[in-house]
Amino acid sequence: MAKKEKINFQELSENELRERLFSTRDKLFHMRLQNNTAPLKNPHAIQYARRDIARIMTVLKQKGIKV
Repeated sequence: MAKKEKINFQELSENELRERLFSTRDKLFHMRLQNNTAPLKNPHAIQYARRDIARIMTVLKQKGIKV
């Protein structure tokens, strides 16, 4: 199984962070829908997405950007 590459959110610009936040929230929504209809192959992906959202929001708040 390939390892997920680590992303340093501190180095991303505000626009890149907002895009990642939007896409990760969208991905989480779709994973939750899929998980309710049929089990996901990797159920921990939901947990990883939630953690990525929290990391992005933390960086945005540290930079003083309102979400």
